[in-house]
Amino acid sequence: MAGTEQGVTAPEATFSACFGQPFLVLHPTRYAKMLSEKITHHKAHAWLVNTGWVGRSVTKGGQRCPLKYTRAILNAIHDGTLAKAKYETFDVFNLSVPTSCPGVPDEILNPAKAWQGSAQEFKSEILDLAKLFSKNFDKYKDQASKEVIVSSLSLCSRI
Repeated sequence: MAGTEQGVTAPEATFSACFGQPFLVLHPTRYAKMLSEKITHHKAHAWLVNTGWVGRSVTKGGQRCPLKYTRAILNAIHDGTLAKAKYETFDVFNLSVPTSCPGVPDEILNPAKAWQGSAQEFKSEILDLAKLFSKNFDKYKDQASKEVIVSSLSLCSRI
């Protein structure tokens, strides 16, 4: 939804480092390194779950991912089903996306398949998001590891 500030009439994309940027004491890359070390040490899986918009962007009539699908995805993570699923690569961001999950329509899992518009419109939205992400990352590049910078450059090369 749009902000409450005067003149803000449409939603605007924003990024918040570690989902709590105003409250961070350390540089965001320090938290990323700590998380990476814990994941490696505990041999844990890390999941990125979309609880945001599906079908289209918010400004073009999309809808929130229904809570029942988010719950089904979390249940599949907890019981190990999702770890055993088949995956496909979502281009531009190079994300591994499950092709199926019990209780979730397959098209919800992959943004390209959930899109309710033209393929060109989807590509434009994704590239705009990638550009915003890349521009935002520039703020943190100075303290990022070589591996993270290479990964970011890989994203930029797809834009």
